Amino acid sequence: MACVEKPPSGPQGKPLTKAERAECLMQGGRVGRGGLLPDEVCFLPEADAGKACTKKSDCEGMCLADTRTCSPVTPMFGCFEFLDESGQRVGICID
Repeated sequence: MACVEKPPSGPQGKPLTKAERAECLMQGGRVGRGGLLPDEVCFLPEADAGKACTKKSDCEGMCLADTRTCSPVTPMFGCFEFLDESGQRVGICID
């Protein structure tokens, strides 16, 4: 017999309610997990995703510094740089 490692049994997190899940999907979102919290989150697409930008107000979400395009979804998790209202690069980590 081979040894089989047991998967970690960390917290499973809080799932979205049926109503929250339905609302998310009706808005074109997708349900998933993001960041350090194990809770389910609704990731909503941004209408201007991928549009060229030079500052925060050019986008509904964030103006991503690396690509100078509007963010694809809200919320976004992880570490990245965005352009603030004056067009300056700002680093942020969202978990």
